[in-house]
Amino acid sequence: MNQKSTFLSEIGEKVAGNRRLSRQDGINLYNSHDILSIGDLADVARVNRLQNLEEKDYVYWINNHHLNLTNICEGKCKFCAYRRQEGQDGAFSYSLDRAVEYLETQVDKSIKEIHVVSALNPRFELTFYKNLFKQCRRILPDTHIQALTAVEVCYIAKISGIEVKEALQELKNAGLGSIPGGGAEIFAENIRQTVCPEKISGQKWLEVMETAHGMGLKSNVTMLTGIGESFEDKIDHMLAVRDLQDKTGGFMSFIPLFCHYENTELSGYSKPKGIDILKEYAVSRLMLDNIPYIKAFRIQIGTKLAQVSLGFGVDDIDGTVIEEKITRMAGSKDAYAIKKEEIEHLITRAGKIPAERDTVYNLVLQ
Repeated sequence: MNQKSTFLSEIGEKVAGNRRLSRQDGINLYNSHDILSIGDLADVARVNRLQNLEEKDYVYWINNHHLNLTNICEGKCKFCAYRRQEGQDGAFSYSLDRAVEYLETQVDKSIKEIHVVSALNPRFELTFYKNLFKQCRRILPDTHIQALTAVEVCYIAKISGIEVKEALQELKNAGLGSIPGGGAEIFAENIRQTVCPEKISGQKWLEVMETAHGMGLKSNVTMLTGIGESFEDKIDHMLAVRDLQDKTGGFMSFIPLFCHYENTELSGYSKPKGIDILKEYAVSRLMLDNIPYIKAFRIQIGTKLAQVSLGFGVDDIDGTVIEEKITRMAGSKDAYAIKKEEIEHLITRAGKIPAERDTVYNLVLQ
């Protein structure tokens, strides 16, 4: 038996026995080219973590609407095509009145989640978001508010002169239901100093999430690749997530993200191949044994590849994603909403069962 098949057999034994993979296991998986075997192992790991085997073919999706309030940002992330400076062509910023009007006139009242992520704009301070969330609860009383990355929360606390915990508590009191996973990027500090030096550190990102989880706010977590990281950096990122999840249990899903280079300062980089994207999902599922769901962000990788990913440990493809702007401005050709019937057809054609959910993974009764 050759070395490659030996280590995959050893990993297979660990997966079958629900034993945790090591850092070296993860690095070996990244170095392997046996993508189909890795995918099979990831699918076994996906099923193994289920308490109810009737759900083994479920693929989750949500009817959600994105609200991006501004792209005027004090950050200077090199991988971002969304940010603008004040007065720059394409810059925009909603007033509270305009945001409320948008919620009242443009958002379907049946959506299960309003997803609010924007930028580091000093006009958008704590009082703005508290008022916005209160209006969201009035206009969309049955809709969950998932909003503000850990980076945005830190920024809001800073410009408001308060601690992160106090900011989170006030936002929660106003209606914040959970936190999206953005801003994690790669925790490796040498990479962050190169591509997003003004952003909070990976350690600070984790601290914000630990605080949020301790207050009963669930969250997601992302990992952005294609920004100069190594296999080791990616595995260390996952291990940090896994360690915090052991402590808090607050992460709902892990979302691998892949840098889109169009209109960014990283335009000379090469796009990831489909096989590398599928491996990312599979390795994530195998390493993160305590994260309930692995999500393929459909609008980022495209609907067709998202469908294929369902055989590589993925069990969530996000959802309708109405009005998302950030990925589209980076050149995504698939950054458009799709209807319930389309998303359910996509899942069914992959041999899976569509399972509509709310933000915290309660099934939506049909």
